Amino acid sequence: MKNFHVPLPPSTYAELRAEAQRCQLPATTVAREAIAIGLETKKRLARRRAIQEYAEAMAGTPFDLDPYLEAAGIEEILRAGSKSGRKSSRKSNS
Repeated sequence: MKNFHVPLPPSTYAELRAEAQRCQLPATTVAREAIAIGLETKKRLARRRAIQEYAEAMAGTPFDLDPYLEAAGIEEILRAGSKSGRKSSRKSNS
């Protein structure tokens, strides 16, 4: 383990201490988990952004998605959406 000093604003410090007390964990454990989750979230967002930028750059080129595959994907999304809509309407009618 490496130590890292992080000055926190009073409100963040208070939230961290309160969460640690609620979870009955040391504040350092809660902070470590929060940092890990934050870094993983940033990594996922960066990956999503890179994929989106690539897709936008490739649109209309030979590397663009096959039109038949794209149509099948859209059809599947719509079909799955209509199924989930029917399930929720059945639940509300009960």
